Amino acid sequence: MTGTTNRTHRHLATATAAGREDTRLVVIRGNSASGKSSVAQALRDHYGRGVAIVGQDVIRRNVLREHDTARGANIALLGRIAREALNAGFHVVLEGILYADRYSHMITSLVRDHRGVSRCYYLDVPLEATLVRHASKADAAYLAQVTDSHLTSWYREMDLLPGALETVIPADSTLQNTVARIARETNLAPPSPTPPPQNKQAQKNPMNPLVLMSDPRVAAIPVLECEEPLVDVRDHDFRVDPRKQDPLGAFAHVRQGVLSRLQHARALLPAGTDLLFIEGYRPLRLQQRYFTDYRNELAAAQPGWTAEQLHQAASRYVSPPEIAPHSAGASVDVTLVDQDGQELDLGTRVNASPEESGGACFTHAPNLSDHARHHRMLLLNAMEGAGFTNYGTEFWHYSVADRYDALMRHEPHARYGPIELP
Repeated sequence: MTGTTNRTHRHLATATAAGREDTRLVVIRGNSASGKSSVAQALRDHYGRGVAIVGQDVIRRNVLREHDTARGANIALLGRIAREALNAGFHVVLEGILYADRYSHMITSLVRDHRGVSRCYYLDVPLEATLVRHASKADAAYLAQVTDSHLTSWYREMDLLPGALETVIPADSTLQNTVARIARETNLAPPSPTPPPQNKQAQKNPMNPLVLMSDPRVAAIPVLECEEPLVDVRDHDFRVDPRKQDPLGAFAHVRQGVLSRLQHARALLPAGTDLLFIEGYRPLRLQQRYFTDYRNELAAAQPGWTAEQLHQAASRYVSPPEIAPHSAGASVDVTLVDQDGQELDLGTRVNASPEESGGACFTHAPNLSDHARHHRMLLLNAMEGAGFTNYGTEFWHYSVADRYDALMRHEPHARYGPIELP
């Protein structure tokens, strides 16, 4: 009896949805000594970092030290840990005896809610082979504690989950073959080596220099407002940094369509890597203050510059208020973090000015380490893959459907104009 599950859920902001479209959930069940933990470890060895092993015995025996009962606290805890790991971008291998009558609801709910590919496997090893495998273990203390009588009393023949959810792997399948099969059926392939990053700035046509926000062509793009509402990304399971937090929480808002594209971009990142949302909507008065303050800093440092020179130089770093994507709820400032929430090295801090960073804030700046450039390309490829346009002077700034994006895409008009937070 065999069965499979391969679910790719829509990116819906629900209370139960777990993981991303690119995460993998593998459930491995079977009797004691059937090889579950060996398969789980071999899958991690095959893939590398980015695979979380959620083991029933570790949680039930080591963490909680409880008996395996129908109302055991480990049941919900296993599901919660698996969900949190998936949400953090890990692939998850959930393994254990996991008796069907006690754990099936937790497992089927997890499979149902997982946005990515989920597969369940049952290692079918007869009792006689189980006892032989058990006797071959080198841990004398464990053998003294867990006897053949224990194994016999725990053994359940073909204890399958309901609904033909599992693929049954027979006892004659070698460890290598089992791991290869699971990896193939779940597409759990090791990340491909990343080719050396290329400096796209050097490839740009010199006849097409970087377009600044102050360019008259940007302001000339008309806006046909689509009336899409602002939504709070904090309600949709994003990592949100508080550095730009304001009393009203305006910073965490974006247009609904921007949120959808952010969810798409997040799904395009490799496992173990996630977006860190820093700022979205910015009220017009705040945008005006940022622009004026920076222009004044430049005027103090460059007293000989004309008003036009100051305006153009200031717009490299802060958008002029009349066309600012942030004030339209159309842009986001984002960077990358690892699975622990630690910011990755992208060459300079977010919001570093050209003066402070020596130009390293430019997306394709030449003065970057290979490590930082690699991370920038991960971010750029994910965001552009989701339909965003990067502002080339700020590696962290992306927008969609605003005037700047419309100009870059040769669209006749923008869909997002200045908006007020309700």
